Amino acid sequence: MKKLILLLVITTSVFACKEDLGERTSNDPQYEGEFIYVDGGAVLKGDNFIYGVTIDEMSNYLKERVGTIKKDDFDMVPVVVKGSLKNKPQGAEGWDEILTITQVVSVSETPSEADIKIEDKKETTN
Repeated sequence: MKKLILLLVITTSVFACKEDLGERTSNDPQYEGEFIYVDGGAVLKGDNFIYGVTIDEMSNYLKERVGTIKKDDFDMVPVVVKGSLKNKPQGAEGWDEILTITQVVSVSETPSEADIKIEDKKETTN
């Protein structure tokens, strides 16, 4: 019986301490842009910037939120996030500046309009 109570107390305390990522707050600068996560890589594209995004718990949380909104794997979704910006390590591949997201402020309810739309036209023979 003591083991059962101890197990119940430990389980309850573990779940009670788990922080909801959606409720995190940050004093970091705010960034507004279009977010995309494809093939294990994430990018935030704004009007005047493109940042690589650190793949961690927060970017995976954002990926899941954006995933319910996207209609296509390559849809970009407008978001507002807070985070810290750093230059990539020297000699590393990827974007020059890397954003580590510390807070998800908002996520659009619809994906962005595509800048270029490619249509598949079938040729007809006469």
